Amino acid sequence: MEALLSRPVVVVLALLGAGLSLAASVLQARGVVAERGAHRLNLLGYSCMGASMLLFIVAGLRGVPG
Repeated sequence: MEALLSRPVVVVLALLGAGLSLAASVLQARGVVAERGAHRLNLLGYSCMGASMLLFIVAGLRGVPG
């Protein structure tokens, strides 16, 4: 459990989520993916960001050192 609450895991999840959401917008604008595919990619990105925020909160409440 402590490994999931570590700073690198939280940061990687946040960056992964941001990258996926950005990719969804760019790929849809260029016509590479359809609206439905971009929507799914965006949901995946926001899920990663949400997991990152949840882990950040839990780590703060548990007093896990950086």
